[in-house]
Amino acid sequence: MPAADNQYLDPEDKTVVILMTSGPSTPQRCATPFYLGSMMAAMDAEVHIFFTMEGVRLMERGVAESFSAMDGGKKIIDFIRDAKRAGVILHVCLPALPGYKIDVDNDLIDEVDHVSRASTLADLVLGSDNVITF
Repeated sequence: MPAADNQYLDPEDKTVVILMTSGPSTPQRCATPFYLGSMMAAMDAEVHIFFTMEGVRLMERGVAESFSAMDGGKKIIDFIRDAKRAGVILHVCLPALPGYKIDVDNDLIDEVDHVSRASTLADLVLGSDNVITF
């Protein structure tokens, strides 16, 4: 199971929170957050992507492997793995999981860092330098 919620932000660091509400029903919106996150992490920003609403489906086993943002493009799972290699931290919204019948112990991909509550999102947003939504 992913690590429990902690304080993630150091006030000395540049932090970015990407709030991901898009999912498989809007594939054209699903690659860019990971690409931007990777780029900003490479520029020494601390980047958190917080998945909520339909966005949690991207963290479900088998989903991100099954589609691309555009025909013939790279699979979404490959964008996710690129972001992880760059140091992006991935949070999944615990309260959103039951609505998509996602079991926290069995259905999440290995790349998930934290299963988090809304209070974590609030802390991340209030302590960040920038918030981007998709």
